[in-house]
Amino acid sequence: MGAGDLSAALWQERRQLDLLLFRLETQRLHVLAGNLQWLSFTSAEVEAVLDRLRFEALARSVESAAVAAEWGLPAQAALNELAAAAPPGAWPDVLADHLEGLRALLRQLDDAARTGEATLRHLGRPGGPGMSPGPCAGRGATAQPDTAGVLDQLTMAGNIERALAVVRRSPQPLLAQYLGG
Repeated sequence: MGAGDLSAALWQERRQLDLLLFRLETQRLHVLAGNLQWLSFTSAEVEAVLDRLRFEALARSVESAAVAAEWGLPAQAALNELAAAAPPGAWPDVLADHLEGLRALLRQLDDAARTGEATLRHLGRPGGPGMSPGPCAGRGATAQPDTAGVLDQLTMAGNIERALAVVRRSPQPLLAQYLGG
């Protein structure tokens, strides 16, 4: 274990954050294009990246604690503290580059999550692109609802709620905390 392993863990985490951004943007573009049949799949893809990110965060935490101990810092030292305490050489610059790159990714991720949530909220509004008029719309007061139409609406509403929940989990507050002030 050492700074090289920490750097490798940070690269892996950055790669997963890039993939998360891609998946969120893909989901948003499918929704905007009206490809709502893919909403459950895109949500599952975002969830899969979030699961991998949890693993990457754990690996980074282990490597970071080891480097912090090696450099005389508390195990929970933030990345900015590690970069400041790094021994002379390449490590201060390498860790500062990771810090800058991760902060930029978190800003992009926050923007993508906000935009994705707004898009999905618009989709779920009655009369919005994802919701059709009620099952009895345009019929007489005694008409029976179209069961298939009701099921489709319920399925779509469930897919939208799941997608919203996944998008809301996308920001990485623990990573932001790790990066430090």
